[in-house]
Amino acid sequence: MFTLICISADFDPVHKGHEKLIGEARKIADNESKKLVVYLNKGFSANHAPFFTSFEARSEMALALGADEIRSFEGLHHRLVLSYSVPIRLQQMIDDGATDYITSASISLDEISSKAQKFIDEGNFVGMPKNYTNRNEIRWYALNAFLGSKLKFHIVKEFNKDKYSGRLIRQSIIDNDYVITKDIEKLLPKSSVEILEKEIDKNNINLDRDWDSIYKRMNTYSRGNLTKIAYLNGETINQIIKKRVYSNPESVWAAFRRSNYGPVMTRLAISSIEEDVTKKEVMDLMKHYESKGVIPEMQKVSKVIERAWYVASKTHEGMSAKEANNNFRQGNIEVKDVPLELNAGLNLTRFETKIMKENLNGDLYIDKNNKISVQLKSEGKKIKTNLRLPAREVTYLRYIMDSHFIPVSAKSKKDKKGYKINVKIA
Repeated sequence: MFTLICISADFDPVHKGHEKLIGEARKIADNESKKLVVYLNKGFSANHAPFFTSFEARSEMALALGADEIRSFEGLHHRLVLSYSVPIRLQQMIDDGATDYITSASISLDEISSKAQKFIDEGNFVGMPKNYTNRNEIRWYALNAFLGSKLKFHIVKEFNKDKYSGRLIRQSIIDNDYVITKDIEKLLPKSSVEILEKEIDKNNINLDRDWDSIYKRMNTYSRGNLTKIAYLNGETINQIIKKRVYSNPESVWAAFRRSNYGPVMTRLAISSIEEDVTKKEVMDLMKHYESKGVIPEMQKVSKVIERAWYVASKTHEGMSAKEANNNFRQGNIEVKDVPLELNAGLNLTRFETKIMKENLNGDLYIDKNNKISVQLKSEGKKIKTNLRLPAREVTYLRYIMDSHFIPVSAKSKKDKKGYKINVKIA
């Protein structure tokens, strides 16, 4: 059986706050004759960014301070937000035989437990309020309860975040031309300094994104192809199209600022573009973990689709979208007859009608006038047209298309009066 350290930080790099955490975990492990295992994120950080320090170097830092073993979480943080990746990581630790979880926080375990109860009761762990102190620790605690785990939580008093900050440590090293200053040395264990200096000498520090792939996709992908990428909504895609050409990171970030993405969602969206992560890929990953009982009921793919139909229906009746969302979030609402297929009319020119055929695959997208549209190819020609649907179905489909991970597909269909587009959801 293991005692595990599993914290929201990525140990990038391991500073003295992490050293204290490992030390406290070491005491528990020694007192109970258990093994101390550190789980590190690999590939992308929990905040959806490339790492400053390699997995191997971060592992070496943690082992130097007393960890018995390093294990990795990989392939999650360029595909999933924390409310989905945390239960997957927790379940993995539980399956591995974890008995204890230790993390640092500035609030007590009782306060974490109290704040977590609302989310446990709702069974929905999306939308943790930004004003919550230690909200990620609250999320871990709440999801641990959801999974029915007996994992015991331990809280270590958090060091001053304004001082012991991985982000500030990394930025200081960059700003000082990759020299670890005396002030930064004071924040790091001696072993971390030695490992970092070795990594700097090998030019194996400040690992970066594949910006060439990001620029290429943002500069060349059509609206339809961008719509397939996870975490991109219609407004963002139109902002991307509007400001082409992209040739530096700041121009990429500016596109997301214009569409009101915050820093975390921007990093996730950029990571999805970099890795060419599709909505279908994310949905399939989530459904895989749903089948294992890991994803909370209110976060399942089917519930996301039900919510879109419920909100579209209620706003059609005059209710505000905010009120409808709140009603659905509180649960106990049965949503019946949710359509997973829609048949939309087309606005075709005479020439387009002549070349139109059945079973043409179409790409759905939001056009520059904010209308749901489709692009088809027939006889080497492109057909681009808006869809014609009743108001409720338009709202529903727009919610689906703006979702983070629900894919849509379209195919032409022969109709008595011409052609329609058969839209399939998920």
